[in-house]
Amino acid sequence: MEEKEKIEQKASNIEKKKFGVNQIINTTIKSVLNLLYLVLTIIVIILIYNIIQVSILNKPYMDIFGYSFFEVKTGSMSGTIEIGDIIIVKLTNDVKQNDIVTFEQEDILVTHRIIEKQGEEIITKGDANNTEDDPIKLDDIIGKVVYTLKDVEIWKKVFKTPEVYTLIIITLILFGITISIKDDKKE
Repeated sequence: MEEKEKIEQKASNIEKKKFGVNQIINTTIKSVLNLLYLVLTIIVIILIYNIIQVSILNKPYMDIFGYSFFEVKTGSMSGTIEIGDIIIVKLTNDVKQNDIVTFEQEDILVTHRIIEKQGEEIITKGDANNTEDDPIKLDDIIGKVVYTLKDVEIWKKVFKTPEVYTLIIITLILFGITISIKDDKKE
């Protein structure tokens, strides 16, 4: 009789351990999903803020806590900044020679290096260009490049493919089904 009780006790202990591990896994999954929802919510808020600034307020760029983001479209800074890179620009006109700046010239945003600064007049040049740009005023400068996100173009191409979208959607659906089934079993 005692041996049967010992076996039942061991089985009970194993069940408790399984329940504890399942509880940890469920808590972890819920925490990760909550974090994912938070990140997605922040991204949506930033996108809405961007739409308001660019579309409604007619600004040529967005301003998030004194910074803006731009995608490089030309190879004029090749070697330093490549086509498809994302640059983070600190919105300031406190710049000096050799800084890489983004400025507005004839309704076009340009990112080049300052090669000469004389008071309010600034001369810039793309690192891959043979000639200097026309002089600009200090007020034309949007800001100084503080960071470059390299190889973003590759990730954009990857995430724009239908196969990747399909896999992400299927994964999210399976996650949701798995969690709902586990929740149903608990009840």
